Amino acid sequence: MQHVLLIDFGSTYTKITIVDLEREEILGTAQAGTTIGSNIMEGLNKALAQIPEPEGGWRFVRKLACSSAAGGLKMIASGLVKELTAEAARRAALGAGARILQVFSYELTAQDLEKIVAAQPDILLLAGGTDGGNKEILLKNAERLCDLPMSLPIVVAGNKAASPQAAEILKRRHVPVVIADNVMPELNVLDVDSARQAIRDLFLSNIIQAKGLDKAEEFVERVLMPTPAAVLSAAELLAQGFDEEEGLGELLIVDVGGATTDVHSIAVGDPCKPGVMLKGLPEPYAKRTVEGDLGMRYSAEALVEASGRRLKQYLGWSSEEINLQLEVCKREPWWVPKNEREIQFDTGLGRMAVELAVKRHVGTLEVVYTPFGATYVQYGKDLTQLPVIIGTGGVLLHHSQPEEILRGALFDSAEPTILKPQQSDFYLDQEYILAAMGLLREIAPLKALRMLKKYLLKL
Repeated sequence: MQHVLLIDFGSTYTKITIVDLEREEILGTAQAGTTIGSNIMEGLNKALAQIPEPEGGWRFVRKLACSSAAGGLKMIASGLVKELTAEAARRAALGAGARILQVFSYELTAQDLEKIVAAQPDILLLAGGTDGGNKEILLKNAERLCDLPMSLPIVVAGNKAASPQAAEILKRRHVPVVIADNVMPELNVLDVDSARQAIRDLFLSNIIQAKGLDKAEEFVERVLMPTPAAVLSAAELLAQGFDEEEGLGELLIVDVGGATTDVHSIAVGDPCKPGVMLKGLPEPYAKRTVEGDLGMRYSAEALVEASGRRLKQYLGWSSEEINLQLEVCKREPWWVPKNEREIQFDTGLGRMAVELAVKRHVGTLEVVYTPFGATYVQYGKDLTQLPVIIGTGGVLLHHSQPEEILRGALFDSAEPTILKPQQSDFYLDQEYILAAMGLLREIAPLKALRMLKKYLLKL
């Protein structure tokens, strides 16, 4: 048998999946608390001990891992114009699987530097200027970053004429400094692949040791990528297919967690209706957004606040009733609902997290009045015709009716300008294997695709 061990060192739990590569079967899954504070192998060994060993023991031909432990890959992005190069830098970082702590635009100030010090990012992405455009801000910001009291890994992905000089300036204070292609070589043209790869390489070469993950690399073959990047990779594979094996087509993945809700869409997102004009920065085919205020436990208070009156209307509860239950979530992050009323509250929280996260992820329509009459302008992705929505995360996996929560991702006639999917098939990542299959894609993409199609549960 060809046993492969796939590990996700999560911020809270270390999750493992053991597969038989030959038979394309999952032999077992388990999880245990992540032990980043002591030795990360403790949690991994506890998870491994939960899966009965075959006669003769495990014979792993490959051992691969991803990680969001110790806060995941934390990044700060800086660009020239908020809506352009700063946004392009943000998208490059998100696509690499990072958690964005802050995005700065224009010239960095003393207050901005204080915020960088307070945030303690793992990597800083410095962009600014199109090729042939502004050089001054990129060079000034490189100088300002030399005033930081600590050294940071930095990726420079700005105006190609100024990037080498900016890198030399930064090397006075920071190690390592890596040059990538400009994230916005021309106005409204994105090119984030080079920056994404540079971020991933820095993660592999520097961040793993800084977070104590190097202890795992004595046992694991290697930590390949941040967990969100693994999920996005699995999503791309499942949508596009591989060789002769067809994928599911364009899709949306909603991952509802305790602290954040992540949304991944693999779709073009062009206007579905005639006469609609597309404006703004082009959207990536594989897009990821992270909502740090929409979580089931650590961010529950922010989630309730963001939902406004929607949660009260959905539950039919008073503010006092909601606040009483909310106190339990805040006091006990590990809280699991036990009775019908508690389950109802958790369902409401999950539904609001999905509603709001997908609403922020998809595109919008605006009415613009011209001399020839009213016309529609689209910003972002039109996902109204998207055929597949996949749910993952604890609240969905342990719920008796996960589709009730996932319906929050669907189009709402009360908000007709929010371009959510109108009719989609729901799937559930019941074995929690999306990140694992993103890892497996690195060595056996066809088998990873077949296993995704085999183990995702259609609701």
